[in-house]
This record gives sequence, C-alpha cells and structure tokens, in this order.
Amino acid sequence: MSLGFDTAAAFVFVTIYRAVVQTVRVGSAMCERHVMVFAFVAIAAFFLTAEAKLAPDYIHPCNTTERACLIQATKDAIPHFAQGIPELGVPSLDPFIIDELPIQLPGVKVTFIDGKVTGLKKCQVLNVEAYLEKNLFILEVKCNMTIKGKYTAVGRLLLFPINGEGDSKIKIVNSVIKLNIKTKYFKDNEGRDHFGLKSYRYNFDYGERIHYTITNLFKGNPELSNTVLQFLNENWRTVTEEFGTPVVEYAMNVTIDTAKKFFDAVPYDELLHVPIPKY
Repeated sequence: MSLGFDTAAAFVFVTIYRAVVQTVRVGSAMCERHVMVFAFVAIAAFFLTAEAKLAPDYIHPCNTTERACLIQATKDAIPHFAQGIPELGVPSLDPFIIDELPIQLPGVKVTFIDGKVTGLKKCQVLNVEAYLEKNLFILEVKCNMTIKGKYTAVGRLLLFPINGEGDSKIKIVNSVIKLNIKTKYFKDNEGRDHFGLKSYRYNFDYGERIHYTITNLFKGNPELSNTVLQFLNENWRTVTEEFGTPVVEYAMNVTIDTAKKFFDAVPYDELLHVPIPKY
C-alpha cells in the first residue's frame, strides 16, 4: 500500500515523536517541549529530503539498459511528459503551438499561422535502445497527429495555381518516427551528472494516410477549391513529400529542445539507475 506525501509525513512525525518521548521517559533528560522541537526539526528534514527529488513520479528509472525496461519506462512517461512540466520549465508537446511557419517551396510560398499540433501524448512506443558507452540513444514511435491552424498560400502547387487564405487541418495516421540521438554527459553547478543531447538525425515515415481539410484555396471559387482539395487527398503522399519536410523538421526541433530542457533540469541518477560512463 502506498501512502500520500502528507500521510507519510504525519506517520514519520508521530513515529519520531513517540520514539523520543519513550527515550525521555527512560532517561528523563529532556522536557516535552524540547521533544516537540526535535520532532519538528526531523519532519522538516523529511520534507526537504523529499522535495529534493526533481523527476516527476511518472518517471520510473530502469536498473539496466535492457530494451524491455526502457520501452516500458518510456510508455509510462510519454502521456504525462507530453503535457509539459511547468515547474521545471519544460513546455507542452501536446499540444504545441506553431506561431508562424513560412515554407518556401519551388513555385509556392505557404505560411502556417496559429497552428496547434496534438496527438503526441498517445504515441505508441515501438523501440528504445540506450548505448551509454557509445553515447547513443534510439527512440522509435508510431503516432497519429492533427495539425490545425490558419494558412496563406501563393504560387503554384504541382499543376495548380494557388492563391488562398483560410483554415487548415491535417490528420496524419500511423506515422513512424525514428530518432538517433548522440548524447553527452555534463555536471551542473551542484556537481550532479546530467544527460545531454549533442546532435540527432531522424527518419520520418508519413504513415498510412494523410487527410487534408483546407478552406478557400482559391479565393471566391469554392468549386475549384474543392477540386484541388480532392486532388491533394487523392495524391496525399506526393503532396506531402513535396512540402512536408519543413513541418517535420520544425516538429523535431521543438521535441528535441523540449527534451534538452528536461535533461538540463533533472539529474542523471533520477532517470537511470545505471552507473554513468566516465567522461
């Protein structure tokens, strides 16, 4: 049975108090007021020790780098981690906001505005590997994501001239993302070891299906807008491979920057109970 923090603190206080009172009764060396002071000091020390832990409770450190444990620990963490940790300065990944993202492609300029990306907290963990001596970390996930926001588009997309401005929604079904991260280790100002992220590369498979809902692709011409939208959805893979890379790179950069903030805040020994390699 697990106790809540307040309950545990009260239990420690009562236990200490009873023990000291018993000592006083035996040795009669302190008055009861001194006993109370001693007990309060002990309980304060208990609180300070408990609060020293920085990792959230949903972080379950592995005692080994075996894949099974790393995968399960990552599954436990993602739904909560994706919502952000404000007290540690770690922003949300579900949703995360795209304030403005201009994409310049051959013949057309598209700008996403006030975008919101959701779905990352429900990603399925396919693989996690950690090679501490080689400074290598591998993560593979499968995700369904939705991107909503405003857009402007001017130019030519494939065969069609575009002059649009309106709402956009992109649904990505079962995309697979594989990250290969080069890690490093460093000490903070208090001398505690931390994970660091040195560099990364990724593979992104667009998955089983991408569906576009885009309004007003041609201002004042809803019929042509619908025709082009139908073309986009029927040829979603070709369309996505042409303009999807900047969006994916933006999302990857946001994810890595968020992970860096987390690793900067939480020491190594609260994330993994395996001796850190010499560095």
